[in-house]
Amino acid sequence: MEITNLDFQQARIKLVLFKSRLRSVLYGVREPDETLFSLRQNPLGEWLYSIVKPRYGGIPAVFYLESELSKMLDTARSLVQQHQNGKLEEARLGLERIDAHAAQIESLLTQVEQSALLQS
Repeated sequence: MEITNLDFQQARIKLVLFKSRLRSVLYGVREPDETLFSLRQNPLGEWLYSIVKPRYGGIPAVFYLESELSKMLDTARSLVQQHQNGKLEEARLGLERIDAHAAQIESLLTQVEQSALLQS
Protein backbone atom coordinates (compact mmCIF):
# COMPACT_ATOMS: atom_id res chain seq x y z
CA MET A 1 0.00 0.00 0.00
CA GLU A 2 1.45 3.32 -1.04
CA ILE A 3 1.37 6.10 1.50
CA THR A 4 0.34 9.51 0.20
CA ASN A 5 0.34 13.14 1.24
CA LEU A 6 -3.33 12.66 2.08
CA ASP A 7 -2.42 10.00 4.63
CA PHE A 8 -0.14 12.47 6.37
CA GLN A 9 -2.77 15.22 6.25
CA GLN A 10 -5.19 12.82 7.93
CA ALA A 11 -2.56 12.07 10.59
CA ARG A 12 -2.20 15.78 11.26
CA ILE A 13 -5.97 16.06 11.60
CA LYS A 14 -5.93 13.16 14.08
CA LEU A 15 -3.36 15.11 16.12
CA VAL A 16 -5.55 18.22 16.16
CA LEU A 17 -8.58 16.12 17.13
CA PHE A 18 -6.63 14.54 19.98
CA LYS A 19 -5.73 17.96 21.36
CA SER A 20 -9.35 19.06 21.02
CA ARG A 21 -10.64 15.96 22.84
CA LEU A 22 -8.13 16.46 25.64
CA ARG A 23 -9.02 20.13 25.97
CA SER A 24 -12.70 19.15 26.19
CA VAL A 25 -11.90 16.76 29.03
CA LEU A 26 -9.84 19.34 30.92
CA TYR A 27 -12.60 21.94 30.58
CA GLY A 28 -15.29 19.51 31.75
CA VAL A 29 -17.14 19.21 28.43
CA ARG A 30 -16.62 15.45 28.09
CA GLU A 31 -15.42 12.48 30.07
CA PRO A 32 -12.09 10.82 29.24
CA ASP A 33 -12.07 7.38 27.71
CA GLU A 34 -9.10 5.02 27.71
CA THR A 35 -8.67 5.16 23.94
CA LEU A 36 -7.60 8.76 24.37
CA PHE A 37 -4.41 7.57 26.12
CA SER A 38 -3.81 4.21 24.47
CA LEU A 39 -0.86 4.15 22.09
CA ARG A 40 -2.53 1.51 19.92
CA GLN A 41 -6.16 2.64 20.23
CA ASN A 42 -5.63 6.37 19.92
CA PRO A 43 -6.48 7.31 16.28
CA LEU A 44 -2.97 8.61 15.59
CA GLY A 45 -1.42 5.53 17.17
CA GLU A 46 -3.72 3.24 15.18
CA TRP A 47 -2.56 4.98 12.00
CA LEU A 48 1.07 4.66 13.06
CA TYR A 49 0.79 0.92 13.77
CA SER A 50 -1.46 -0.06 10.89
CA ILE A 51 -0.12 2.13 8.06
CA VAL A 52 3.33 3.50 8.80
CA LYS A 53 5.24 0.96 10.89
CA PRO A 54 4.52 -2.10 8.74
CA ARG A 55 5.97 -0.45 5.64
CA TYR A 56 8.29 2.28 6.90
CA GLY A 57 9.31 1.07 10.35
CA GLY A 58 12.97 1.22 9.31
CA ILE A 59 12.89 5.00 8.97
CA PRO A 60 14.52 6.42 12.14
CA ALA A 61 11.94 9.20 12.42
CA VAL A 62 9.21 6.53 12.81
CA PHE A 63 10.86 5.33 16.01
CA TYR A 64 11.04 8.89 17.33
CA LEU A 65 7.45 9.55 16.27
CA GLU A 66 6.27 6.53 18.25
CA SER A 67 8.30 7.64 21.26
CA GLU A 68 7.03 11.23 21.15
CA LEU A 69 3.43 10.07 20.74
CA SER A 70 3.85 7.84 23.78
CA LYS A 71 5.23 10.77 25.79
CA MET A 72 2.35 13.00 24.71
CA LEU A 73 -0.22 10.38 25.73
CA ASP A 74 1.48 9.90 29.11
CA THR A 75 1.45 13.67 29.65
CA ALA A 76 -2.24 13.80 28.70
CA ARG A 77 -3.06 11.00 31.15
CA SER A 78 -1.21 12.89 33.88
CA LEU A 79 -3.10 16.10 33.11
CA VAL A 80 -6.45 14.30 33.28
CA GLN A 81 -5.45 12.78 36.62
CA GLN A 82 -4.59 16.25 37.91
CA HIS A 83 -7.98 17.47 36.67
CA GLN A 84 -9.76 14.61 38.38
CA ASN A 85 -7.89 15.40 41.60
CA GLY A 86 -9.24 18.94 41.56
CA LYS A 87 -6.11 20.64 40.23
CA LEU A 88 -8.03 22.20 37.35
CA GLU A 89 -5.79 25.18 36.65
CA GLU A 90 -2.58 23.14 36.82
CA ALA A 91 -4.05 20.60 34.41
CA ARG A 92 -5.12 23.29 31.96
CA LEU A 93 -1.73 24.99 32.12
CA GLY A 94 -0.23 21.63 31.19
CA LEU A 95 -1.79 21.96 27.75
CA GLU A 96 1.37 23.91 26.86
CA ARG A 97 3.32 20.66 27.29
CA ILE A 98 0.86 18.92 24.98
CA ASP A 99 1.41 21.65 22.41
CA ALA A 100 5.18 21.12 22.65
CA HIS A 101 4.76 17.37 22.08
CA ALA A 102 2.39 18.06 19.20
CA ALA A 103 4.90 20.41 17.57
CA GLN A 104 7.55 17.72 17.81
CA ILE A 105 5.14 15.14 16.38
CA GLU A 106 4.33 17.50 13.51
CA SER A 107 8.03 17.84 12.73
CA LEU A 108 8.51 14.08 12.85
CA LEU A 109 5.48 13.53 10.61
CA THR A 110 7.11 15.80 8.04
CA GLN A 111 10.36 13.83 8.27
CA VAL A 112 8.57 10.49 7.91
CA GLU A 113 6.48 11.86 5.05
CA GLN A 114 9.53 13.04 3.12
CA SER A 115 11.37 9.75 3.68
CA ALA A 116 8.35 7.59 2.86
CA LEU A 117 7.54 9.48 -0.32
CA LEU A 118 11.17 9.15 -1.45
CA GLN A 119 10.95 5.39 -0.96
CA SER A 120 7.70 5.10 -2.91
